[in-house]
Amino acid sequence: MSSNLLSRRDLRFLLHDWLEVTRLTGRHRYAEHSRETFDAVLELAERVATERFAPHNRAADLAEPTFDGRRVHTIAQVKQALDVFAETGLLGAGMDASVGGMQLPHVVRAACFAWFQAANAGTSAYPLLTLGNANLLLAHGSPEQIDTWVRPMVQGRFFGTMCLSEPQAGSSLADITTRAQPQDDGTYRLHGTKMWISGGDHELSENIVHLVLARIPGGPPGVKGISLFIVPKVLLGDDGALGARNDVVLVGLNHKMGYRGTTNTLLNFGEGVHRPGGRPGAVGYLVGEAHQGLSQMFHMMNEARIGVGAGATALGYTGYLKSLTYARQRTQGRPLAGKDPATPQVPIVAHPDVRRMLLAQKSYVEGALALVLYCGRLLDEEKTAPEAADRERARLLLDVLTPIAKSWPSQWCLAANDLAIQVHGGSGYTRDHDVEQHWRDNRLNPIHEGTHGIQALDLLGRKVTMRGGAGLALLVETARATVTRAWKAGGEVAELAASLGAALDRVSLVTRRLWSTGDPEVALANASVYLEAVGHVVIAWIWLEQVLVVEATGGPGDGPDADLHAGKRQAARYFFRHELPRTGPQFDLLDGLDRTTLEMRDDWF
Repeated sequence: MSSNLLSRRDLRFLLHDWLEVTRLTGRHRYAEHSRETFDAVLELAERVATERFAPHNRAADLAEPTFDGRRVHTIAQVKQALDVFAETGLLGAGMDASVGGMQLPHVVRAACFAWFQAANAGTSAYPLLTLGNANLLLAHGSPEQIDTWVRPMVQGRFFGTMCLSEPQAGSSLADITTRAQPQDDGTYRLHGTKMWISGGDHELSENIVHLVLARIPGGPPGVKGISLFIVPKVLLGDDGALGARNDVVLVGLNHKMGYRGTTNTLLNFGEGVHRPGGRPGAVGYLVGEAHQGLSQMFHMMNEARIGVGAGATALGYTGYLKSLTYARQRTQGRPLAGKDPATPQVPIVAHPDVRRMLLAQKSYVEGALALVLYCGRLLDEEKTAPEAADRERARLLLDVLTPIAKSWPSQWCLAANDLAIQVHGGSGYTRDHDVEQHWRDNRLNPIHEGTHGIQALDLLGRKVTMRGGAGLALLVETARATVTRAWKAGGEVAELAASLGAALDRVSLVTRRLWSTGDPEVALANASVYLEAVGHVVIAWIWLEQVLVVEATGGPGDGPDADLHAGKRQAARYFFRHELPRTGPQFDLLDGLDRTTLEMRDDWF
């Protein structure tokens, strides 16, 4: 039976036919794996997500966590699901065997986690946050910190968070004020407030490991003076056993529109409610060197940004599949050519406008899933490619694609959820169907881990200009290689290639035009338009890649994947005919160095 969470056939096509993940087993890190182990772990993920995560998705949304002044309460199914998840070992799927991980390729791990993100965004957030926390410590923590904090996280005994934002600072991390006072024993005492901390307090694990950005007195101002600290909810004894409560206090829970199964918190550090060692102040442990906190945290944030894109994709994908099922089952009306009221009604999927909405969703969610998995494959190349030049190439391309992989799915898979509601009609606007919750859950993704506008500034202000434009040049070069292959293939794919080639020309020309004035304010005034336009060009490239694989592996015929291949071709046609042309007026606006927003005065609003 096919799933209404994700399409296992699409995953198989992307992982094996396109990205050829089995070839990674020729590398030392993945030598113990095979296609059979990859498929087995994907099947495990689908089964646990379907049986343990999806059934309480609605219940956790309706009965969001509560705080009685002492403890946070969640419905029982959340912890039950997370306990089963811990037993699978999937939290350490991509981590080293030396810390209890499976050493799966990152692209396979991403595909596994997509099942959980589609099944239950709220519950899956706890292990996903923990994964990012653990990976940061693996990269920057000391061996002792890894043994003390990472191993219990891999086992699912401890969960993790990241604590960046503060009420007065938000995304402007240069303005954080939380301070860390050094102590004689090498620890620090932290005092300050952190806001919007997902998973910041709960009773779902033995301990919560907070990664906190704070300032050491005397450090440089701005972001250069930020350091990173491990601040556990519960301190550990010398034997690793749980000890006294640290001075970390939950002030209250934020009540969200979606993602309601995940606690979202305001935390006070060093309030004095708990007094470890008889003194106020939250005990923290410095990670790496002082004043390097922001660069260290970006290790987690960049991973989290791609994870946000994956989560947005998963929510869009399950909404699409559920609206497709509804459209096939719901009968209403008759074909335009058959007005006889005595004839039976037809399923609404027969109506052209419903097919338009379904096809738009398909083009968004399957394009986004391919992009996210492609980024996972780049991460594998960055970490394990035999040649240093190939590792550097993957790193540079991933840098450029990260803001797109975060924001494009967050915008357009949310649009897919909107269309899923529309396909359901009035029923979609009720709580009787999942699609309204998927839209609410997905609405967070254009906001957290850097808003759409912040990703746009990152792309146009940093990523396409870094190293003299080398990143953008590599992206265009890589996409042009696909265009060349499509030209050689001839036929319809060559026509698609012509459209993509023209769009790539505009990306390069408009980027140079924006920076030609030497005025960053003018260049960045319409950065969000640039992000959307370039994102559409990237997804068109990804669709052309998929069509080339279809032509190479399927072609015309009646094989078992004939309908899958036909659907890929049609979704690509839709994207090239309906979506890629959107970029023309956007590039025109950018090329004209439009100053409308710059010239708008506050008192005119």
